[in-house]
Order: sequence, then structure tokens, then C-alpha cells
Amino acid sequence: MRPSSLAAVEPGPEPAADGDLDSLYRRHGPWLARMLRLRFGREAAEDLAQEAFLRAAPHLRRGIVLRPRAFLLRIAFNAARDEWRKSATRPSSFAGDPDQQAEPGAGSEQLEALLLKQVILGLPPRVQEVFLLSRFGGLTYEEIGERCGVSVKTVEWRMTKALAICAAKLRG
Repeated sequence: MRPSSLAAVEPGPEPAADGDLDSLYRRHGPWLARMLRLRFGREAAEDLAQEAFLRAAPHLRRGIVLRPRAFLLRIAFNAARDEWRKSATRPSSFAGDPDQQAEPGAGSEQLEALLLKQVILGLPPRVQEVFLLSRFGGLTYEEIGERCGVSVKTVEWRMTKALAICAAKLRG
């Protein structure tokens, strides 16, 4: 029996019961897939939705999930971030043009490229320029300063800002 206070906390669909993964999937699977397709594209969305339900299963056995959609979406975003972090540690993960499309069936490479592109495109223009010249152009801060007509301190400040923005966006 559910305490009446839960009804006030969770309007709408009933919370998922203990171990009721099938019910959770039927109720929220299509919605989750649709949300992930909008953010990550069709192929990555399918993989992330499947991963979200796999990761949700142990939590369902422990108790009631009050906000199943938020729960599943957070798990899927965490899975995307984990995949991006794993690939970022590989030396050749992002070599080449960030606008280049991954080949069909590339899976994690497509997700990596999409996440990286979204983060970079979200940077302010001057910060973005410094970041690209440093990370993809291989220029030193001194060379970037000369090229952009700014001091090394300004280049350092812009890189710090770029890295802070990227970290914040990748956290959630």
C-alpha cells in the first residue's frame, strides 16, 4: 500500500513497482526513445534507451521509482556521458574534422562526434576559436595569442572558460 504523500509527489502515471521492468518499458520506452532521438540521433538513441533500461533494472528491485521518466532520462544521459568519456581517453577518438559524419553503424563513434560537436558549437565564438586552435590545431598558447592578436593571459583565460563550459555541459 502506497502512502498518500506519494500521490502528491508524483502526479500522472503510477510509479514503477519493485522489479517491474517490463511495465516500466511499456509505459515509458517509446517516450524515452523519442527524447533520445531528438538529442542524439536514431542509432545512438536505440543503444542509449536499451542501456538505460539495463541500468534501471537493479534499482527497480530495491524500491519504488517516483519519477520514472526523469529517472530513465538521467540514466540515459549518464550512459552517453560515460561512453563519451571512455572514447575521449583513446588517442585517435576525435582526430579529423568535427563536421565529418560518422559512417552508418559506427555506434559509439557517431555518439562521440555528436556530443563533441554540440559542446564545441555551444562555446562563445572567441572561446571556441582558442579551444579549436589549441586542441585541434595543435598550436601553443603563444602561437594562438599571436594569431588572434591577444595576450597569452587572454588565451589562458579563454581556454579555462572553454574547459569549464565543456565540463558543465558534459555533467548534465
